[in-house]
Amino acid sequence: MRKYLLVLVILFQYITCSNKEENIADEFDVQFELPALIDITQGGEYVFTVKNGKAPSSSDSFILESDAGISFVCPIISTSSESFTVRLASECKSGYHKVFIKRDTRKKPFGGTHITIVENIGFEPDEGTTIYGIVSSGDGAGVGNVVVSDGVEVTVTNGDGIYQLKSAKQQGHVFISIPGGYEVPSSGVLPQFFYKLKGAPNVVERVDFTLRKVNNQDSYKVFMLGDMHLANRTDDARQFTEFTTDLTAYMDRHRGEKMYAIALGDMTWDLYWYSNNYSFPQYLNDVNSQLKDLQIFHVMGNHDNDFQGTSDFTAEIKYRDQIAPTYYSFNIGKVHYVVMDNIDCSEYDGTTSRKYKKIISEEQLKWLEKDLSYVEKSTPIVVAMHAQVFYPIAGGFKYDYDVINTEKLFDALAGYEAHFVTGHTHMTFNVRPGDAIVGDRNFYEHNTGAVCASWWWSGHLTPGVHVSLDGTPGGYAVWNVSGTNLKWKYKATGWPEDYQFRSYDLNNVRFSMADVPLMPSNVPDATRRVYEQYVDAYPANNSNEVLINIWNWNRNWILTVVDQDGNNLVPQEVWAYDPLHIAALSVKRFNQPNLTSTPSFVTQKFTHFFKVKANDADTDLVITVQDEFGNRWTENMERPKVFSIDEYKRK
Repeated sequence: MRKYLLVLVILFQYITCSNKEENIADEFDVQFELPALIDITQGGEYVFTVKNGKAPSSSDSFILESDAGISFVCPIISTSSESFTVRLASECKSGYHKVFIKRDTRKKPFGGTHITIVENIGFEPDEGTTIYGIVSSGDGAGVGNVVVSDGVEVTVTNGDGIYQLKSAKQQGHVFISIPGGYEVPSSGVLPQFFYKLKGAPNVVERVDFTLRKVNNQDSYKVFMLGDMHLANRTDDARQFTEFTTDLTAYMDRHRGEKMYAIALGDMTWDLYWYSNNYSFPQYLNDVNSQLKDLQIFHVMGNHDNDFQGTSDFTAEIKYRDQIAPTYYSFNIGKVHYVVMDNIDCSEYDGTTSRKYKKIISEEQLKWLEKDLSYVEKSTPIVVAMHAQVFYPIAGGFKYDYDVINTEKLFDALAGYEAHFVTGHTHMTFNVRPGDAIVGDRNFYEHNTGAVCASWWWSGHLTPGVHVSLDGTPGGYAVWNVSGTNLKWKYKATGWPEDYQFRSYDLNNVRFSMADVPLMPSNVPDATRRVYEQYVDAYPANNSNEVLINIWNWNRNWILTVVDQDGNNLVPQEVWAYDPLHIAALSVKRFNQPNLTSTPSFVTQKFTHFFKVKANDADTDLVITVQDEFGNRWTENMERPKVFSIDEYKRK
C-alpha cells in the first residue's frame, strides 16, 4: 500500500506543478500586430499596435534574431493597453528577423519581419502610395530627376531625391534608371539598380537607392556579350575561361577607362538546369570568380526561362529572383540604354517543348513610352534584346518576329537614333539606316556573334577552332562611346584585334562523302542532303576563286582586292557556307556511326561572304577591308593558300 501511496503523491505533485506552469504561461499572453515590413532609422523607435489589450510588460525584452542567428535585445520603452514602443538595438542591420519577447527565463516566438534601416528624410507619402524612398549620392545628398519605375508606373525624384509610386507591385520589384555620371553598387558583376519588393500590394514599402558619382560622361567602353550557353557540357568551362581571360587581358590594356558590359541573353541553358545542375547560381559563381571590376547588365534569353514554368511569368521567376528585372533602362554618360524581353513563353506547359514567341509585350511597350518621355530626342538609344529584330534574306532583310508590335516599338522610338543590339542567332549581321527595311528611320541593328560560338561545339570537337555557324569567331563586340558618338568593333576570343576577316583559296577547299565514312548508309535522305550541300558547294576545282568571310560587314564597309600585278579584282557578294566551320564541326558531327538525324549546330549558309576570281592558281592577292570608322585591315594572301584545320587554328 505504501508503494501505491507514494506513486499517487508523486502523480499529484506532477499535476499540481503542471497546472502551475500552465497558469504561469497563461500570464505570458501578449498579442500585437507584427507587420511584414518595418522601416526604421538606426537605433530608432517603432510603435506596435496591441491586440485585445494584451500588451507586454515594460520589464520584458523584445528580441530580434537575424538569419545568421545573431540576437539583438531591443528595450521596450513604453507600453499601454493599446500599443507599446520598442527602441531598435543600434547594432541591428537590415534583413529578415525572427521576433521574440522574453520574460524572465521564458522566450516566446511571434513570427518574423523584414527590417530596413533607413535615414529619416522627413517625408510622408501620399495616400495610395505603396513604394517610396530617396535616391542619394555617396555624400548623402538627394539626387533629383532620377527616373524610378516598378515596370508599370514611371516617375522621377524631386529636388530632394525623393520619389513615390502608387504601385500594384505587379512585377515584384522597383528600379531606377541610373543617371549619366553615376554608378550603383555591385553584387559581383550585377549592378544593384533594382530592389525586390517584399510586402503585399497594399503594404507601403520604403526603398532607397544609393548612387556614386563617376566620370563616364565623356568616354567609356561597353562589351556586348552574345549567347554564352553555359551548361556544364562540351568542355564549356575550359572554353569559357579562355573567353574571360581574353576579356580580362583586353580590360588590362585599357585600364583607366570606364568599362561596362551587356550580356545579350542565354547566359545559361534551361534544358540543363536540372540534369546538369547548372543554372544562374553556377553561372554567377563562374563569372564572378573570373571577371573583376566589371558591371554586367543582363538581358533575358529564351534559354534563361524555366521550362518547368506554365506561363510567361512563372518561366521568368528564377531569372527575376537571381539576375534582374526582365526589362528596365539605365544611362551611361549621354546614352540611354533600354533592356527589353522579346521572348514570350505564354504557351509553356511545364515540359521541354518550350514553345515561345518572339514578341515584345504590350505591357513593355506602354512602359517604354513612359520611360522615353523623360529622354530627349537628341539622346542616342541603345535597345538590348535577345532575339533579332530583322534577319538577312537575298537582297536585304525581313522582319523576324511579330510585325505589329515591332512597328509599335518603332513608333515609340520615332525621332531617336536607335541601335538594336541582339544575339540569339549565333551569327553576325548588321542593318543600317538606308537599308530598305529601315527606310528613313535612324535605326540600326547589330546582331552580335556569340561568346559560345556554336554552343561550344567546334572548340570541343576541334580545340583551337572556335567558330559560329556562319564562320564568325566566338567573341564579343567592343563599343567605344564618346559623348553621343558610338563606334563598334568585333573582338574574336584569343585573336588580336585586327582579326576581322578570313580568306580561303577555293582551289584547295573541297569536301566529299569520303570525309564522313562513318555516316550510316541508311541515314534519312533529308540528313544526307544537308551534308551533300557542303559537297556541292565545295567540290574539287581549279576555278581560281577566293572566298572572303567578313563577319561584321555592313554596306558602309569597303572591300578592295588587288592582285600581284596591280589589277583591281571586283568582289561579288555571295551567300556561302564557311569552310572552316564545315571542317571543324560539321564533318565531325556527320561522321558518326549512330547518326539517325541531322545533327544540331551544323554550318549554315549566310551573308557577309565575297568571292573574287584570280588569273591563275599562283597569283597573290592583297585584301583590304575598311569599316565605316576608317579602320583598315589587310592580308597579303600568298597563293596557293593551304586549307586545313591547323592552318586556321588559333595560335
